[in-house]
Amino acid sequence: MSRSDTVGRARATVFAPKIEELLREQRGVKFFRVDADTVGVADPDLIEKLLGSRSAHEFERPTFKPLYGRSIARAEAADVLQALSRDVRAALQGPVPDSVDLSGDWPHVGHGYLRDLLFRPDPLRLRVLTDRRLEAMPVLARVAVRTSAALPGTPDPEAPMSRLAALTATAASDPDDRHHALGLYRRVAAPVCLGVSALVTNALWLGSPFDADVSNRHIVLESLRLLPPSWNILRVASPEFPALDPRIGPDDDVLLLPLLSHRDPELWVDPDDFRPQRWTDLDADNHAGYFPFGHASDRCRGRHLIMPLAEHLLDRIRFQGLTVSPRQTTAKVPLAGLLGVTRVRMTRTGPPRGEFLASGR
Repeated sequence: MSRSDTVGRARATVFAPKIEELLREQRGVKFFRVDADTVGVADPDLIEKLLGSRSAHEFERPTFKPLYGRSIARAEAADVLQALSRDVRAALQGPVPDSVDLSGDWPHVGHGYLRDLLFRPDPLRLRVLTDRRLEAMPVLARVAVRTSAALPGTPDPEAPMSRLAALTATAASDPDDRHHALGLYRRVAAPVCLGVSALVTNALWLGSPFDADVSNRHIVLESLRLLPPSWNILRVASPEFPALDPRIGPDDDVLLLPLLSHRDPELWVDPDDFRPQRWTDLDADNHAGYFPFGHASDRCRGRHLIMPLAEHLLDRIRFQGLTVSPRQTTAKVPLAGLLGVTRVRMTRTGPPRGEFLASGR
């Protein structure tokens, strides 16, 4: 048994009651009724068919669903992702911020690190929109965007700032456009910091300190299996669905559940154990029941940003010799949009390694 397996067994992950009930009662169940007009699906073959039967509607896309009643065109979404991709590449290719201490409470520490790594030069009116507290308070988030949009003047697109901020500045030509652009900045920038820090926090809780020969990529893949941040995928009732399975009624919404398929004992050896080494022989893009970024025909377009950022953070943590505090034996997973443990205390248990790892080592 590896060190990661041992420490993972010694820590208790306390799920919110509804998630705990789902894992306890529906694990291994391929199809069940959630309520009068919603069915739950954990069958990997049926999930593949359902997700492949049609593209997601615009309001089923978390990041690019309509914003303040205004649709986000695919061309606009592509521009935003391209800008963010350039910011991520520039940050990961730039100097490593060695002076940043990553000990403390996660995911808060990880979120702050990523915000500074990607968006430090941005104007204050934009940076405040990445505050992690806004994600839990949608009303306050709307107020923050509206207040930022109402401030006089606009950011100078020629000033030093992220590509995403520069795109926001050039789009803010009138009050309505400015409000939309600032809302889209928050919609894109905040989830990158939130999602990656949640993913890495999950990995730290599940397995740190990690065996020296285990790659960051495999650690991330295994964390996505056991605690997928997007633990459910909702598809609203569509005529395509009853044709695929007669148990689905014409008015049934479909709740696809990677949380269950990722722990199905028919698909995984020791499904509850954190074993990143398993990915040495598995294909993350084609393994049955593994949907951390959705279906191949409609995968999350931000996955190419999430993986290298998560691996970078793990590099930094391993370099600094940090692990979960030995005094912490339990962590809670609330019922929230992102599935993740909260308030994980990272402490230094040994000296830094003295070398910086390349991402994905």
